[in-house]
Amino acid sequence: MPTMRYVVMKQDNSLFFVEMPESHAYQLSALNLRLHKEIDKLTADRIPQLPYAVAECDNVELHDSSLQIISGLDYINALESDFAGVNESAYPLIALLTEIRALQAQLEQWYEEEMI
Repeated sequence: MPTMRYVVMKQDNSLFFVEMPESHAYQLSALNLRLHKEIDKLTADRIPQLPYAVAECDNVELHDSSLQIISGLDYINALESDFAGVNESAYPLIALLTEIRALQAQLEQWYEEEMI
């Protein structure tokens, strides 16, 4: 069974966990930092809400039913969809989308290989 890590995300006053393959968890944290660095440069009317990656851990045992564990692929697919829907003209959004899609492709390949 593959080893998973959990990226703890904080949005407003809530937390959720993104389950990632151990080999890709750091990439999600790094992507999140990069997106936060660049998101303020976007000039579009509708800019996606972006949680902060606040921690990574190896195991999660939830005791609060209001908390969620989200599959890394589901999270990155939603992130890609959110950013693909931004109508941006002043900032090269394609660079951010390229980074999101690169991790998306890696996760798709990982899940395909692991679920065989």
